Amino acid sequence: MAIDEATAGFLAQMAAQGGPPLHELAPADARQMIAMLTQLSGPGPDVASVSDHTLSTPDGGSFAIRVLTPELPKAVVVYYHGGGWVLGDIPQVDNLGRQLALRTDSTVVLVDYRLAPEHRYPIAVEDAWQALTWVEENLDSIAGGTVPIIVAGDSAGGNLAAIVAQRSRDRSGPPVALQVLIYPVTDADLNTPSYLAAENQLMLSKDSMIWFWDHYADESRRAEPDASPLRATDLSGLPPAVVLIAEHDVLRSEGEAYAEALESAGVSVRQRLFEGQMHGFFTMVNILPGAAAGLDYVADAINASIAPQSANL
Repeated sequence: MAIDEATAGFLAQMAAQGGPPLHELAPADARQMIAMLTQLSGPGPDVASVSDHTLSTPDGGSFAIRVLTPELPKAVVVYYHGGGWVLGDIPQVDNLGRQLALRTDSTVVLVDYRLAPEHRYPIAVEDAWQALTWVEENLDSIAGGTVPIIVAGDSAGGNLAAIVAQRSRDRSGPPVALQVLIYPVTDADLNTPSYLAAENQLMLSKDSMIWFWDHYADESRRAEPDASPLRATDLSGLPPAVVLIAEHDVLRSEGEAYAEALESAGVSVRQRLFEGQMHGFFTMVNILPGAAAGLDYVADAINASIAPQSANL
């Protein structure tokens, strides 16, 4: 179906403001543009507590995390924001994270992994992994005890969530109960059917994904599973997955391919295509009505996953 009316209107407003497309901007200018969009969402609801932490990295760097805690958390959701590994920050997903915390009775940990091109691949992956291990080490203080750990993310954040789920299996790391992959980047193939479809060249286009990949990772390394999780040779034994796909999205083909590959490997997959939606809709809280529907879907899936596990604790 065609892009929905609300999205079409939003895109028309954006076009009326003029300005170059994303792939013609410097990263600093693109980050300012995303910050302006974030302001449109407004503040999120109050949660029981909010704490900010800085994690020091083995290479001498650091990155921030924000812990959003509801009353009596039943799980922890480690959330990685999108933005092509180049854009995005905690404020971009703070409203979403607060709503997710309240809707699922989960502590939500927002991860401000270091961005490219200042910090190229695999820095974002290492930061994502360190955040997950920090959560396991601090479950008592952030969730009151041993609760299920869920990894989640949108776009490049979905890429990181998928990768740390694989890494946790391979390294006997933190037990991941569920992976929530929201229109994830799963492959560096820029010539899939959804990449080539003219109707998908919207806020995220093939040109902008080329721009993101060029800033993030050397071409010689993009086929590594830590960059393209679809290229992993073995997907068996991974945690159950929730996969959200947008109809008008250059990443649609690879998101669907990853869901199918997980299922073929025996992984339980819950997948939904959101018709009439474009890439990015999920995080556009209070901007696009599709965001509310996306949050309903993700919250319901998380709650369904938590319920039987909480009963066994």
